[in-house]
Amino acid sequence: MNELISYPDGIHALESGYGRPLLAAIHIVVEGDRAAIVDTGTNDSVPRVLTALAALGIAPENVDWVILTHVHLDHAGGAGSLMCALPAARLLVHPRGLRHMIDPTRLWEGTVAVYGPERAYELYGLLVPVPPERIVPATDGLDVLLGERRLRVFDTPGHARHHICLWDDRARAFFTGDAFGLSYREFDVDGRAFALPTSTPTQFDPEAMHDSIDRMLAMQPQAMYLTHYSRVTDVPRLGSDLHRLIDTMVAVARAARGDGVTRHVEIVAGLEQVLREEAARQNWALDEEQTLELLRMDIDLNAQGLGVWLDSQRAVEMQPA
Repeated sequence: MNELISYPDGIHALESGYGRPLLAAIHIVVEGDRAAIVDTGTNDSVPRVLTALAALGIAPENVDWVILTHVHLDHAGGAGSLMCALPAARLLVHPRGLRHMIDPTRLWEGTVAVYGPERAYELYGLLVPVPPERIVPATDGLDVLLGERRLRVFDTPGHARHHICLWDDRARAFFTGDAFGLSYREFDVDGRAFALPTSTPTQFDPEAMHDSIDRMLAMQPQAMYLTHYSRVTDVPRLGSDLHRLIDTMVAVARAARGDGVTRHVEIVAGLEQVLREEAARQNWALDEEQTLELLRMDIDLNAQGLGVWLDSQRAVEMQPA
C-alpha cells in the first residue's frame, strides 16, 4: 500500500482519504500481533483501515483500542462504523465526547451548522452510534495497555474542550490530534517541518492551548504524530513557533472591528497576512498564492474560532463584578 507510511517503534500512518492527499492521517500502532488505531477519519476511511491492517498482518479481532483525540468528524466520523468491523476493540474518548459517540445527533447538528446539510453528508455520511459498554472514558493520566506497551492519556484542551493527546512510552512520542497544530508536508524544506495552530469553530481557548503545548513539551518528546499531517521532529522549535503564532492570531482577532460577517472578513484578511509573513520568515516550499490556497479552509475555520472566542471574552467582561 503506497498510502501506508511506516515509522520506528511500530507506528504507521495511513492516508485517511479525507479531502486532499496529505491532509489527514490515521495512525496505527502495532505491538506484536496487537494494534491500536488513533483517530478514524470518516466512514469512507474504514475500508482503508481494514486494508492497512491486513497489509500489516493484524486480524480485525486483534485490534484492542480505537482511540479518538477528539470527536470532530475528520477525526472521529468513522468511529462507529469502524467499531462494527473490530469485534474486540474498545473505544477510548474524552468524557466530554463520550455521549456524542453513544448518540451522535448533536454532533451531526453542529457539523451541519458549519458545513450545511448537503456538504456535511457528502463529507461524512451517516454517523453510526457506538454501544456504551464498548466505550472507555479517557480521563487524564489513564494508562491503557497494548500488549506490554503503555499509552497514557493527557487532557489537552485549547483546540477543543474534549481533546486528549496520547503519550506513547515506547516511542517517546505523542499522538496529538490537533493540539500541536497542523504541519502540512507541502511546506517542508529539505525535511524541515513547520507548524501552525488550528482553532475550532466553537471551543478555541488560547490560554488552554498554550498550557497543553507546554505540558507536552515537558515530556521532552522525540516526535509528534499529528493528524494533519503525521510525524514531525525538532519538537522544541515547533512548539516555540506555535506559541508565537497563537499570540499573533489572538492579536489579529482583537484588532478586528465590527461584528458578524464584517469582523470575520477582517480576521480572515489578518490571518492571510500572518501567513504571508510566516511563509517569508520560514521560506516555505510553496509560493504565496499556493500557500493561501492550500490553507483556505484552515484560515476560514480559524477565523470562525477566533470570532466565537472573542464573543465569549466579551460575555465574560460584561458580567457584573
